[in-house]
Amino acid sequence: VNSSTTKQWYQRRVAITAGMLPGGVPKLGRAAVYRRRALYKRKKNAKPSKVEAKPEFKTKKVHGEKNGGSRQVPVQKSPRFYPTEDVKRPLTNRRKVKPTKLRSSIKPGTVLILLAGAHRGKRVIFLKQLPSGLLLVTGPYKINGVPLRRVDQAYVIATSTVVEIPAIANDKLTDAMFKRKAKPTKNEREMFIENTSEEPKISAERIALQKEVDAVVVPAVKKVEMLPSYLRSKFTLTKGQFPHQLKF
Repeated sequence: VNSSTTKQWYQRRVAITAGMLPGGVPKLGRAAVYRRRALYKRKKNAKPSKVEAKPEFKTKKVHGEKNGGSRQVPVQKSPRFYPTEDVKRPLTNRRKVKPTKLRSSIKPGTVLILLAGAHRGKRVIFLKQLPSGLLLVTGPYKINGVPLRRVDQAYVIATSTVVEIPAIANDKLTDAMFKRKAKPTKNEREMFIENTSEEPKISAERIALQKEVDAVVVPAVKKVEMLPSYLRSKFTLTKGQFPHQLKF
């Protein structure tokens, strides 16, 4: 029996027998309904589990005439030493990682407004959704200075403006492109020494990818009248304007 149908039947039964309080709360609890309906008198036919019990011991041959020929040895040996402290076992997690669902208002070529980060308030063009669920966007860089970036769709406003962009067939536009190198750990002596290391520079491969994407996106943007100036302008709210009343 489906769990959702059982729950609906239980709620309907409680509503009939016990009545409902304001707000959809049942008047009687589960124990009171159990006692009133005399469910304890019903027989519970528990089905035996089909899981076969694994053997605890196995037979092992022993060489030698006076050793009996075989012995019963436990399948899983007990450890010789026990840990001095309690070892925490991780709880079983049955949740499956599901791919992030893309908003219906966001499609390739949609103009988005960034709400967080260094480029907040700027308008960008959505390219595609990455396997991590984040959105791959660009300004493009040649028009408003926003490079290829990953953005969570919770921090963008989707507008009704859509640019027709040809498909960018490049396998390098993945999450691995945005992975940073791990910083080297410092010793106690090195903690008090001034940091003389150079700042991380943008790789030549990343610059080449940006130029390749701009070569495809910029001509498509320039085909639409007033769109380059629209992408250069920042999104701001003046006095008396409310975002939930605006149509983007």
